[in-house]
Amino acid sequence: MASSSPSAPGGYYARHIFFCLNERTNGEDSCARHNAQAGFDHCKSRVKKEGLAGVGQVRVNKAGCLDRCAGGPVAVVYPEAVWYSFVDTADIDEIVDSHLKNGQVVERLLLPPDVGR
Repeated sequence: MASSSPSAPGGYYARHIFFCLNERTNGEDSCARHNAQAGFDHCKSRVKKEGLAGVGQVRVNKAGCLDRCAGGPVAVVYPEAVWYSFVDTADIDEIVDSHLKNGQVVERLLLPPDVGR
């Protein structure tokens, strides 16, 4: 059930997860070429199904290029600034269940800090 007040002072959502959905048309690799939209759609659906969506809880957002294309597809969770790379809906389920629902980082899906464009 959604809370009627933010969970953090000055905050509106407890967490945001941003999915890079950028598609490069010049032949360079991009998250869109790695099924990022399906990951976004599945996450949004799971967050709603789990009752995690809404004020004081979780917001699932689309993003343009997050400049970490080499690790794509990528998503980042704030306020923790935890970067993930994912392969399939099982990975998204683990991020939702562990991190978005219970605050536990999914170590196996962490994007190495040196991965960029």
